[in-house]
Amino acid sequence: MRKACVVSIAMAGLALMCVLPLQAQGGAGVSSIRVGGTPRISDAAAAGPIPHLPDGTVDFTGPWLDGGSNADIERDAGLKPGELPLLPWARELRDNRRTQDEPYTACLPMSVPRHNPYPWKMAMTYTSKGLTHIYILHETGDAGAHRVVYVDGREHPADPIPTWWGHSVGRIVGNTLTIDTVGYNDKFWFDSRGTPHTEQLHTIERWTRNNVGTMTNVFTLDDPGAFSRSIDLTFQARHIRPDLELMEFICQEDNEYGTAAGFQPGLGTSVK
Repeated sequence: MRKACVVSIAMAGLALMCVLPLQAQGGAGVSSIRVGGTPRISDAAAAGPIPHLPDGTVDFTGPWLDGGSNADIERDAGLKPGELPLLPWARELRDNRRTQDEPYTACLPMSVPRHNPYPWKMAMTYTSKGLTHIYILHETGDAGAHRVVYVDGREHPADPIPTWWGHSVGRIVGNTLTIDTVGYNDKFWFDSRGTPHTEQLHTIERWTRNNVGTMTNVFTLDDPGAFSRSIDLTFQARHIRPDLELMEFICQEDNEYGTAAGFQPGLGTSVK
């Protein structure tokens, strides 16, 4: 007699499906695992018209995949090796950082613009005054935190306290959501390669919804402390199946990797 068990797991942006046939009358059980990418909507569905909310605002909710950098911000943005305008000290720091020291391995936030490769979505929050906040939620990573974008007309504080996500204000004009962020700390890495920044970092994200299935992020990176000039980087996001919800992931729960790697959080831009 055989029994089949199908388990669907979303982890690090992957959907895993395993089928376990079990032998009831002796013999060893046989298992197989089929691995596939996170299911995106079809090309035909992606080409549909841009969706809007009841008040006419473009719907940016998602869920989405990609739209930022993870492994190497220089390569992921389509730049040639050495084209990212890092100052000499920042280039040296990046080239000397160790993979096992990445803050994410200690369950610290990945921050901006690391949307890839994890599924994520925007939650657009309304009050009696209209759209006031946009929350950006990731399926995994970022220590279970969420990013807040204020779209109620407020300005940045004059002297923001440096934080992992910084202080973000946004506005929607037509099909584009612009997010302006200052007040970052210097502790997170732009990518797994170790590309650094300083507390002078100022970013502008221009999220343009092109149709049902795609969204373009033109990302302006301005940090005179670590870069010789401001630079615009372009990333693409793709809509995943809307019936799939983000799954719970608690990084702090039984996090053995950061412990085994001997990670020491809070090193900022210091060179080892």
